[in-house]
Amino acid sequence: MVVNEKPKRNLMSPNEKRYKGIRMRKWGKWVAEIREPNKRSRIWLGSYKTAVAAARAYDTAVFYLRGPSARLNFPEEVLQDGNGGEGVGGDMSATLIRQKAAEVGARVDAELRLENKMVEKLDMNKLPEAYGL
Repeated sequence: MVVNEKPKRNLMSPNEKRYKGIRMRKWGKWVAEIREPNKRSRIWLGSYKTAVAAARAYDTAVFYLRGPSARLNFPEEVLQDGNGGEGVGGDMSATLIRQKAAEVGARVDAELRLENKMVEKLDMNKLPEAYGL
């Protein structure tokens, strides 16, 4: 008997890095969530246009939940995101963690969108000096 199986779609390219705490929806949006410590529930961290923004939102949440010893996707970026240390290590509510993570993710999405617009506007026929590089 032949079973008619649908092939699994792998929307990620082979060269794209896989980040912890995120996944891609069928329609291309990236989402992030994290499980609360010692609970079965999850904290929804939001939906983002890029994998990097979703991963940074996850990093923010895991940093607040588990502290400086947390395993992060971008360890060098955590302190730059304004995660100075208040409430680190499980002292914050799920709502506040969700809010902080969403702020970081939205900011990263906006920065990446702006970066892409700037690259699109570059005239590749001009010398780098014309752009102050």
